Amino acid sequence: MNQEEQLVETGEAASVVLSQPAFNQVINSLVERSFQTFVNTSPDQGQVREQAYNHYRALVDVVDTLKQQVSVRDEILAKGDTRQEELKDHE
Repeated sequence: MNQEEQLVETGEAASVVLSQPAFNQVINSLVERSFQTFVNTSPDQGQVREQAYNHYRALVDVVDTLKQQVSVRDEILAKGDTRQEELKDHE
C-alpha cells in the first residue's frame, strides 16, 4: 500500500469515527464537563481551571485531527478524479 492509499484509508476510518453518534455524544459530554469545571471554579483555583482548559484543548485537538484526516482523504480523491477526467479528455 502506498502513502496516498494509506492516507485515504486513514481518512475513511476518521470519517467513520466522526459519523458515530456515540463518539459525538462522548466528545460533547466531555467538552461540557470541561466547560462546567472551568466556569464553576473561582479565580484562585488556577490549577483546576488550567487543567479543565487543557482537557478541552485536547478534545478539540482529537476532533480537529480526525477532520484533517478526512480533508486529506478528500483532497487525494479529488486529485484522482481530476486525473481521471484529464485522461478521458485526451482519449
